[in-house]
Order: sequence, then C-alpha cells, then structure tokens
Amino acid sequence: MNTLAHRLCRILTVSVFVLISFAGHAQQPSGTLTGTAVDPKGGVLPNAAISIRNEATGATRYITTDAQGHFSVAGLPVAKYTVEASATGFATTIRHGIQLTADQPQDVSLSLNVGNVSQQVTVQADDAHSIASRLAPIDALLSQTSPHSEIGATYIRNYTAPTSDFGELTQMVPGAFTTNANGVGLGQSSTSFRGFPDGNYDIDFDGIPFYDTNTPSHHSWAFFPAQWIGGVDFDRSPGTASTVGPTPFGGSIHLLSQDFLPNRNIRGGFSYGSFNTVLFDGAFNSGDFGGVNKNSNLFVDVHHMSSDGYQTFNLQTRNAGSLKYQYKLSDKTVLTGYSGVVWLDSNSPNLSSTRQQLLTNGNNYLLQNTDPTQANYYRFNTYHVPTDFEYVGVNHQFAHNWLLSFKPYTYNYDNSEFYAKQLKTGAINPANCAPVSATATEGGVKVPTSISPCAVDKYNSYRKYGQTSAITQTSKLGTFRTGFWYEWARTNRHQTPSNPLTHVDDAQPNFSEKYFTNSYQPYAEFEFHPFSKLTLIPGVKFAYYTMNFTQLADNGGKIGSINPVTKQPFTSVTNTADYHSWLPALSASYRLKPNLSIYGQGAEGSVVPPTSVFDVAGGSVAVPPKPQKSTTYQVGTVYKINRLAFDADYYHIRFQNGYSSSTDNNPSSATFGESINYIAPSSISQGFEAEGNLYITHGLSVFLNGSRGQATYVGTLTVSCTAGATGCTSATPTLIQAAPSGLWVAGTPTDTEAQGVTYQDKGWNLGYFNKRVGSQWMDNGAYHDQLRVDPFSVSNIYLNYTIHAGSRFERFDQTKIRLSINNLTDSHNQTSITAGGKLINQNISTNGTSYVDPFNAATTSSTGYTGGYNLADNPTLLPGRSVMLSITFGLSPKR
Repeated sequence: MNTLAHRLCRILTVSVFVLISFAGHAQQPSGTLTGTAVDPKGGVLPNAAISIRNEATGATRYITTDAQGHFSVAGLPVAKYTVEASATGFATTIRHGIQLTADQPQDVSLSLNVGNVSQQVTVQADDAHSIASRLAPIDALLSQTSPHSEIGATYIRNYTAPTSDFGELTQMVPGAFTTNANGVGLGQSSTSFRGFPDGNYDIDFDGIPFYDTNTPSHHSWAFFPAQWIGGVDFDRSPGTASTVGPTPFGGSIHLLSQDFLPNRNIRGGFSYGSFNTVLFDGAFNSGDFGGVNKNSNLFVDVHHMSSDGYQTFNLQTRNAGSLKYQYKLSDKTVLTGYSGVVWLDSNSPNLSSTRQQLLTNGNNYLLQNTDPTQANYYRFNTYHVPTDFEYVGVNHQFAHNWLLSFKPYTYNYDNSEFYAKQLKTGAINPANCAPVSATATEGGVKVPTSISPCAVDKYNSYRKYGQTSAITQTSKLGTFRTGFWYEWARTNRHQTPSNPLTHVDDAQPNFSEKYFTNSYQPYAEFEFHPFSKLTLIPGVKFAYYTMNFTQLADNGGKIGSINPVTKQPFTSVTNTADYHSWLPALSASYRLKPNLSIYGQGAEGSVVPPTSVFDVAGGSVAVPPKPQKSTTYQVGTVYKINRLAFDADYYHIRFQNGYSSSTDNNPSSATFGESINYIAPSSISQGFEAEGNLYITHGLSVFLNGSRGQATYVGTLTVSCTAGATGCTSATPTLIQAAPSGLWVAGTPTDTEAQGVTYQDKGWNLGYFNKRVGSQWMDNGAYHDQLRVDPFSVSNIYLNYTIHAGSRFERFDQTKIRLSINNLTDSHNQTSITAGGKLINQNISTNGTSYVDPFNAATTSSTGYTGGYNLADNPTLLPGRSVMLSITFGLSPKR
C-alpha cells in the first residue's frame, strides 16, 4: 500500500504542475442581453438556469437568475442567440433567433410551464442565491414539501471514487449508509436509510422504476454505474401521489442521467488503484448539432473495469456502454432516447466467512482458494450478469398550458450463477462434500476424478416492458397532474444441485419457478396556491399488482414433490394473487421569507409481498398476505443565506413489518393443510435529521449533517388456531407471539453523523468526508435484538484539478487529475452480522468470562448469546483502505 501511495503521489505531483500551467482566465467578449424568468402565473423564478448560445459560433454563456428572477449578460457579440431556461419543477423553455444589436440591450421574458414528475427531480443546488448552497455537496430545496437530499454532478465527479455505483453516491445523505465488503463499486453494495433496508424503498432512473421481480430490491452493480449518472434526488418520504414505483414505502431514490452539453467534448480516462483495480472510460458529448436550430444532441459513454477486489479471489469485471440522444422536433416537442448495457462477471461466492475464519485467515478472507481439488476452489464460483435498459421519451406542449409526457421502456436482468455449497461449521475451509482421491493431473496439478454434487446451478432472468405517462395542466387555479404507470414482467428462476467439475445438474432442482406480474398505478394530484406563499398538494394513487406464479416440483428445497393435503405426487402448482392499496398524500410548503420555508407532509406507502410467501410445502397458500403499508408524517424547514444553507426535519413513521405464516390444521376447513399469511407487528420509527453547509472564504466550506432516531415494535402478532383442530391442545385457541413490543427493529442505527470540508476554486476540488453510523441491533432469525453492531466510521479524501471551458486552454475542457483515498484509517469494523447459531464454540469459555470482539469496539460477554458473539457468526466488515488515481484527457473544439 505504501509503495502504491508513493507512486501515485509522485504521478499526481508531476501531473498537477502540468495542468496548473494550462490554467488561466478567458478573454471577456463584448455585448449585453437581459431577461426575466417567470412561472405561468407571472411569479418570478429565482435561480433558474439560463444558457445563452451564439447561433453562429456555438459559444455559450451560463448564468442563473437572481432573487427577482432577472439575469443580465454584458458584452456579447452582435449575433442571433438561442436562450434556454430551466428550473426545478418546470419544463424547459427555449427561445430561438433573438437578435442582439449594438445600440441597445435586448430584453426577453421567459415563461416556464410546470413540468411532470420526471422533470421535477432536476437537481438544482443554487436554490436561493446562496454561495453556501451552490457549494454544498448535498443540498435541500426551498420549494420542497418533504425531506430531500439533492446530489449534483459536482459531488459525483469530485467527491466519490471513479468505481462507485449508484448506492455509494448516497453515502453522505442524513440517516443513510452504504456498505460493500469488497471495495467501492467492486460488488453488490447495500444501502439503508432510517433503518429501511433495500426492498423497502423505490429507485428509478429518469422517472422509470426498476427493481427485482421476486422482491422489490435492486442490483447496484448491474445497473447504472456512476459514469452514467448526472445527479440524484433522494426523497426520504413516500412522496406525492405522482411518485410511482412498487415500494414508495420508506422513500425514493431518483437517479438522473447525464445532462446534454451545448458544446462538443471528448474525454478519455484511465484509473488505477488498490486491489489491482483498473478502469478505462471514454465519453463523447456531441454538443448541439443538426440544422440551423441545432436541434440534436448525443451523449455516449463506454468503460471497462477489472479488479481483484479486497476480499480473496473476489474478482470483478465490468464492461458497459450507454447512449442518450435528444431530438427537438420543435420548441414544443422533444424526443429523447436512452440505452444502457452492462456485462458483469465475478467470482463472488454465495456465502460469507465466519468470524473464526476471518480471525484465522485475515480480514479479507472469503472462503476461496486456488486449489482445484477443494470444493472452495475460486473458479467454482462464477457470476455472469448481462443487463440492458432502454426507453424513448416524448414530451409535447399543447395549447392552454397542457403538457404530455410519455415514456415506454424495457429492461432485462439475466443472472447465471454457479457456486460451491459450503457449511458454516467453524472449520477453516468447510465444505459439505469431500473430494475423492485424485488420480489424474492437469498441468501438473492433481485434480479429483469425480465429486458428488456439491455446487448449485442458479439462474434468475426477467424481462420487463412498461410505460410512464403524465398529463399536466397549469391554470390560474393551480397545476393539475394525472398519470399512469404500467409494467409487465416475465421471470424464470431456478436453482439445481450440480457437479462443480462437470457442471452436470441433478434431475430435481432445489426450486424452479416461472411467473408473470403486472403493475398498475394511476394517480391524480392538484397543486394549488391559496395565496402566494402557500403551496398545497393533495393527491391519491391506486397501487395494483397481480401475479401468476407457477412452481415446479422440486427436491424439497421449497415446495417438494408431494401435495401435503392429497399426499399425491404433483408436477407443478400455480398460485395467483393480486394486491391493491389506496395511497393518499398531502403535502404543504409555506415560504415565510424568500430564503426561509417550512413544510409538512402526511402520506402512505406500500410494498408488495415477495414471492417467498409461496415457498411452503406443496405451494398451497390459502390466504396470501396483504401489502405492507407505511404511514408517514413529517415536518421540516429550509433556510438559506449567502454563507449558510441549512435544513432540518422531524419524522414519525408507523410501518408494518415482514410476514409470518401459519398452517391451517383444521381438518374440516376448506384450507386445511395450507399456509395462511399474516403481516407481522407494526413498528414506530421516529427521529430528527439536520444538515448544513457553511461557506468560510475563498471556496472553503464546512458540511455537517446528522440524524438521531429509533425504530421499535409497538405490538405483538398473535395467531390463533381453531379450537379442537389438530395442533390445538385445548378448547382455548393457542396464541403465538411473533415479536414482543418495545424491541428494536433490526438494522436501524441509533444515530448517524457526516462531516465534510471542501475547497472549490479555479478548477480545484478538494474534500474530506467522514461518515459515522451509530450502534444497531440485529436479529438471529428467530429472536429479536440478539446481536449488537457497534458504531463504525469511514473517512475519505479527494483531490481533483479540472480544466473548465473559459480558461486559456479551454480546448482541453474536462481534462482532469483525480485522486481518491477511501477508508483513510484502514478500519475493519463490522457493519452487520448474520447469526451463525447458538453460542456453542469450543474455542472460548462460557463461564462468565468477558471477551473482546475484535471487530467491535466494545468488550462483550460470552455468558449468553445476547450481548455476546459467536465464532460461527458471519460479520460483514469494512473493506481495507484503497487509493485510486485517475487521469482524464478532455478535448473540445476551439470557441
């Protein structure tokens, strides 16, 4: 590590001196153009983004409107200009052919119509003419009606590692944290906020929801690497009625594709860092082109990444490419097309190391070796995951302020996985089958001639087709929005025991299933202003989800091959289910002052049940569960002055947890022998969040945020059996308690804190960020609050220098040196624990002696499982320190 860091520092020093020699100031042009941006009611729009492009030369100036919605650019050459204005929540307005003369200023008025929901998730950091807001790594908007965190391109390009996935971009959001045990972007990361794990919130890309079909979770390593993302709008709430998706339960993470650039630019980059990580990336921005009005624009990115990973033999390879094209048919009609393809391969095993194995073999041990005679040979574990994601968007402005947005899409996930089965017995290299004596050699290495099936052939594939559509109409009464999300999906999944040498599968699978799903979500909401400072948004959404689920007979891994009621063999069973929920929402925002707002929200969210509810003997499910629902109440404030941007919120959420099931043991019942599902006890999650950015001087800022909260059960689930039925021992129905009231919901940290110091000036971007996550409780699968995860922290440093358009060497626009150091202190604290069983390890005494858990900060007792630790547990650890240097060469035409 020291050698790598020394080499990178030498390269960085030389490269920075070379780039500094290019830095300079652009020559000032001549001319003047003024204007005002207003909303449909004539109200001014402060901080609207304005671009002014010379139609003859393509030279473009950028500016934002002031607090009165006014802008002015002096010294422009006499020519015709195209002026484009955009603002959060509004559709873009474009004026062509504005003739500027030398004798008098030209003034233009730009009226922006209210946009649809996909346009409303535009990231605008400069929300109130505040320097602190413009320089904030993560910011809030004065117009928001629920807690939002806006993550812009500056943060993504300068304060994250080049290998980051979309989950890791949200690391510094209040109450959120993301972990990846193999290194930043080197495997599947996991994001949680307010204690909501993946699967309890929505993620969408350019307004299109994406998620897995067996449970509404997300594959961070297989979709949308950071190179394709231009911004993130993190809404920590169920949103308004127009927020579509399968799980607006805890919130929504809106990913935004890269913006088009008005001028052509080509970039080619190379990154190298720890764990032998290599990244090649090339991007092309066409700039505006095509015809007199230059009505087309194109963005293309391709990249290749390979890495050995922090964990042993957890190799990762990713090849990916994306294309985004826009064509403006007229000032009122715009077509947008997008396609992204990812080709992923890795050697990640399906299981994780035990505490004993990590203590014996090192913090980065991952159950694999280079011995082909062993069941844990790393080549026996393979992932091959190609994905694609495409959409076409149509936006058209009709008369009388009617706006239509229509976006059909399709995407595919195709995961072929093969992995060796291993048991967590406490041994160093456990396996559930032993190889026979080797009698043959390959390349001088003895290999077994045969191994009984001790691997799994796994396949998970789905293809989706869908559309999002929205109609918006603005009048003097307010803005009406209505729309519809529909999606159809086909899924094929199976897991079959297999031979790791021959890849010959067993005759019967562990499970095999095929199913079709349909999602429907119509909505309507109305945004109105009873008076100028107050905004109210009532609305309602209807979430309807259907499933046709066929499970084939298996070896007993899921449903078996015998019907438990008829006791006869069967080949398959089909279940159909539909889930529906009415989800109302009411949001309000009041502007106390131009730079101070307060807001409140009450909204409901839901999440559809996973397919695992049908994994019961015979696949017989008499009563499918109802959708889980959450009810959220939040209040907050946003305040911005020149040197300070601050926001805070308080939330109170009552949400239903996972599912429990009971078998109907009443022989006279029509559902005898079948599974009946119940939603587990409710929980209350409540807390306080705050963040702020303080501008000090000369580009130097201090960023702070924090959260404090709790999530505990408020009731118990009781399931009764029918008196006299099999299993009921008395006339009084037996009550089964599933979750005692008052216990902590697993995976919910008591607090989080983030600290950052940034310097942004004249092409330099330097940043130090630290994220601390408070203590958490984990369940052991049967009992709550059995394992405690102590607080952990991660510190990162970033150093960047970029040549921007407008400098003396603007032809090298976007040329950049980028250094990132993740986990600066090389911490190896654990971030979560999966229970490995009862406290029955033979390596420690259980006679009241206390022991220090090497992966936790606190001393814990081994007298019992609660508060103790088990050598058979599976802790997830922070990956070791990593250093990466990136050099990007940018080239733009001379302007």
